[in-house]
Amino acid sequence: MQNRGLLKYKVHHLFFWTLVFGIWYFLRYQDYATPGIALSVTLIKVLDLALMVYITNYVLIPRLFYRKKYFWFILAFILMVVTSSMLKMMILGRVTGDIQMATLSGNLKSRIYDNVIPHFFLVIAGAAIKIMVDYTKLQQRMAETAREKAEAELNFLKSQINPHFLFNSLNSVYFLIDRNNTEARESLHKFSDMLRYQLYELNGAKIPVEREVTYLRDYVDLQKLRKDEHYTVEFTSSSSVKGFAIEPLLLVPFVENAFKHISHFSSKTNYVKLDMHRENGHFTFTAENSKEPAKTTERPGGIGLVNVKRRLELLYPGKHALSIQNDPEKYKVELTLKLDE
Repeated sequence: MQNRGLLKYKVHHLFFWTLVFGIWYFLRYQDYATPGIALSVTLIKVLDLALMVYITNYVLIPRLFYRKKYFWFILAFILMVVTSSMLKMMILGRVTGDIQMATLSGNLKSRIYDNVIPHFFLVIAGAAIKIMVDYTKLQQRMAETAREKAEAELNFLKSQINPHFLFNSLNSVYFLIDRNNTEARESLHKFSDMLRYQLYELNGAKIPVEREVTYLRDYVDLQKLRKDEHYTVEFTSSSSVKGFAIEPLLLVPFVENAFKHISHFSSKTNYVKLDMHRENGHFTFTAENSKEPAKTTERPGGIGLVNVKRRLELLYPGKHALSIQNDPEKYKVELTLKLDE
């Protein structure tokens, strides 16, 4: 399906530039001595214009304009148009036999008016269309995200258990557990803290990373209860992981699936390794687990890897890097976030 959409996208572009070529040739072929020269000149002009449009739309706009590097965008744009116009005139001079054009000598004002200025307006028009299309897509994506958020909140309200009743019930169970069974009591206490964190502390805003680390540590401790001596769990959080905020519940899908898809070898150790550290304004989270070669791994769990990537794109646009290593006996995820200092 994706290849079909890409092919359709390429066909649209090919059709557009073929149409431009045809119109350009029809309007100007009589200006040249032979149809062959007219075809060559038209092809050179269309290819030159298409190259500048694509460089502007897919290199300069995403890397400079959208990152608010307006000075460098304008400078790069002017240099591109001027350089391309000069090269085009030299090539056209050789094709048409015009020595003055090939050597860039003669009426400078006329050359600028006939070659450079039209390029500015044509490429700017293409850039304006690109920006409008991107803006429309952004608005649609934001509307879709808002709709999904509203649906999620509605589903949550429909299925929500009265928190007060739930916590009262947990407290009752806690006091029913024998005081000597400290492991069960501590586990229930951790579960209660995790639930309170999700119900009361997550209000849509970023939270201190220390609180998110505590939540992950409680989750890992609960998962350890289900494992025996054939399983090892390493949880490392550097002392530098503090003093900054992070989107809530951003990391737990990777941790959940590290435990969900862990191997079950009887002859060697099965493991989950979690590591977090901060360095040079970047926060790096790594989740690694052993896996069985014969099993396929769907990541991450119920919400899917596509949704996790989309959430990162919405929450950390241009400020994250997600690396996934899927080896026969190991699955490793590394997420790096650029922090707002």
